[in-house]
Amino acid sequence: MGASSSQGRNEPLVSSRILQNGSSVFKGLIERARKTVRGSADDIGWLQRAIDMPPVEDGTRRFREIQESIRNNEHKLPNSVVYLLVPGLFSNHGPLYFVSTKTYFSKMGLTCHIAKIHSEASVEKNAREIKQYIEEIFWGSRKRVLLLGHSKGGVDAAAALSLYWSELKDKVAGLALAQSPYGGSPIASDILREGQLGDYVSLRKITETLICKILKGDLQALEDLTYERRREFLRKNPLPQELPLVSFHTEAGIKPGVLATFSPVAHAELPIIMPLADGQPTKLPVVMPLGAAMAACAQLLQVRYGEKSDGLVTRRDAEVPGSVVVRPDEKLDHAWMVYSSSKNEPVETDASKVCEALLTLLVEVAHKRTHDLTNKDE
Repeated sequence: MGASSSQGRNEPLVSSRILQNGSSVFKGLIERARKTVRGSADDIGWLQRAIDMPPVEDGTRRFREIQESIRNNEHKLPNSVVYLLVPGLFSNHGPLYFVSTKTYFSKMGLTCHIAKIHSEASVEKNAREIKQYIEEIFWGSRKRVLLLGHSKGGVDAAAALSLYWSELKDKVAGLALAQSPYGGSPIASDILREGQLGDYVSLRKITETLICKILKGDLQALEDLTYERRREFLRKNPLPQELPLVSFHTEAGIKPGVLATFSPVAHAELPIIMPLADGQPTKLPVVMPLGAAMAACAQLLQVRYGEKSDGLVTRRDAEVPGSVVVRPDEKLDHAWMVYSSSKNEPVETDASKVCEALLTLLVEVAHKRTHDLTNKDE
């Protein structure tokens, strides 16, 4: 009788705990679903909403004028500086990344280098290597360095100047960032964000295998481009206000014709997981229809978030506070600056000439800043 009575009294407690556990699981699923559905909607463009960030200046009109001068064979880049091009993520596996631009600059009699960094390394690791590049170039040439970084290369270069400005301020003439996820990337954030539904966990594992196992890189390279990491880094390491800056962003075309095309294509070299019979490591040449892939990604970001992008980076996240911003109307995807056509077909907007125009604009920005500071001191 006593045992039966005790059992009866415990039944409501057990039922209550089951209900509580069930409610907790249900709430957890709801929160995971909310995170998955919302994605990066609350993060995109956060730099423009931040009240403590310096304003940008629209330099698109002047950029157009410089482009027209270049088309008329008027080239104004000085040889009093050395040009350092900083490639982005996966550049180790794209053998022609920035090569045409370097050749183009060299033919104009300009000294130009491509930073040979491990593209899949963390931002801070690459920042240290870029610092060393700048110092070696400066001490070898006694000329200051003008940097142009594409994609993550712009983020890496900016990090180098943020972290080591006291050592580099007399060695650097300015920085241009082209299609760089300075504020963060919705692609990186959506893949790596914790607390989402299970299919994203699988996507994270696939990404980790690709970067760490196949490409021998560091997953932190992608993690550093998430909104959470970019907020944290920029809060602690803002760019110096006296640094001349230009930022450039574009929008990919998403018309059906672009989505269906297999041109332009890009050449890459991926390491084979298993070595050949002789034990020698080798690389597998891969040809990718990047135009169609970038268009598909751009369409996804447009549909999901209502954001214009180049396929990987939204236009708003690529605007660097305190910079002179170039906002071209041409439909240019994220891979446009670095891909090579298998048929060597001419591109409507030449990437090398765009790099020349961006750096020419940067030189003007630097001269204006120097002039303004001189007048202020007087």
